[in-house]
Amino acid sequence: MEPTTVIKMPIITEKVTAASEFNQYAFHVDHRATRTDVKKAIEAIYGVTVVAVRTQVRQERDRTYKYGKTLGKTWKRAMVRVADGQKIELF
Repeated sequence: MEPTTVIKMPIITEKVTAASEFNQYAFHVDHRATRTDVKKAIEAIYGVTVVAVRTQVRQERDRTYKYGKTLGKTWKRAMVRVADGQKIELF
């Protein structure tokens, strides 16, 4: 897979911003991407050395509207830890 199709967007929340002090960053990734795909994509796009990648398949909560119930979407998140002394400039 191409690096630009693996990484959809960075996730910027308070929790992820606090984790950036420990060289950890979160990204919304394609659901077909593996850990090695994510590692190669981050190294290619941002030019950093990736030490570890953790992935999660997450599901949004179901919602009830006046016309019925809708199921939440599933998406994949990757927590990436980079080498000491390196950082990603978006965060």
